[in-house]
Amino acid sequence: MRRATAITLDDQERQTLQRWARGRSTPARLVLRAQIVLRAAEGLENLGIAEELGTGRLTVARWRNRFATGRLAGIEKDAPRGGRTPTIRSGVAPRIVEATTQTTPEGASHWSTRTLAEALGVSRSMVHRVWQANGLKPHLVRTFKVSNDPHFVEKLVDVVGLYLNPPEHALVLSVDEKSQIQALDRTQKSLPLYPGRAKTLTHDYVRHGTTTLFAALNVAEGLVISRCMKRHRHQEWIRFLQTIDAGTDPDLDLHLIVDNYATHKHPKVRRWLTRHPRFHMHFIPTSSSWLNLVERWFRDLTEKRLRRGVFRSVPDVVKAIDEYIEHHNNRTTGFTWTAQAEAILAKVRRARAVLDKTPSE
Repeated sequence: MRRATAITLDDQERQTLQRWARGRSTPARLVLRAQIVLRAAEGLENLGIAEELGTGRLTVARWRNRFATGRLAGIEKDAPRGGRTPTIRSGVAPRIVEATTQTTPEGASHWSTRTLAEALGVSRSMVHRVWQANGLKPHLVRTFKVSNDPHFVEKLVDVVGLYLNPPEHALVLSVDEKSQIQALDRTQKSLPLYPGRAKTLTHDYVRHGTTTLFAALNVAEGLVISRCMKRHRHQEWIRFLQTIDAGTDPDLDLHLIVDNYATHKHPKVRRWLTRHPRFHMHFIPTSSSWLNLVERWFRDLTEKRLRRGVFRSVPDVVKAIDEYIEHHNNRTTGFTWTAQAEAILAKVRRARAVLDKTPSE
């Protein structure tokens, strides 16, 4: 009588199989295979394993043999499946890829499956499959900007150094203003979230004025000092600097990371800073707002509180901002910057190399 292949496990294999067999996030097919092998290692025959696990005897035999020949790797992934070679697609694919990446349709900025299929005399599904196989998505575009600041390296090293190695007896504050925050009211009542239906908001709105949020993010602790004002001139910027001055320990130096907005460099601002020597300004490179951590916090404020809000007046939106900041300050644990300056510079060098080789459109 033909006997099933004997299975012997070492300690590491047994532990891995037991983890797979019990894992709640493990794919069901891998759970079954691990259970088959574990029972085979106990000396059970294929028929008995099949009856116990509610599967077929041939299935048990297949995965017993796969493990015997390939061990853990033999059952973790399915074996490659055969199939007819797509002869038509293999001949047409280079033409589709070349047309997609090297040409544009007449009267349009990019190809669609319909227009490219018509131009090449193939089916839309053929174009779609080739695009999918080659990771081509002509309808999507990503925005970018490589800074042209002549002092990019010095400014980058300065700011990243503050994040990674903040000076002693000092606070590092990421500071900026979020201007033109609109108090938007909807023209009709919104419908609430309901099982099977998304919450609704009318696409049009009524404007009730704007406010500007000045915010200083304490990088180490995550706390935010804020103030809403009608405008964002140098006068308001000085008033916010006074707010920072009053809201922090007077014995600590303050290192402010700011962008290159003209308001931050106004002559009256410079004179104010001269009279307050504990303030030290650190300007990020131009076109590098991602270096200012408060921008990340502004994004969270917009997504979590402002974008879907309904505000009937400027005081309403200011109240919503203040409540969000109070909630944030009561729960924050601070922000941790991990990117090294050299790693960022390496990416910038690669981007510049690609831009130098690519002809402009």
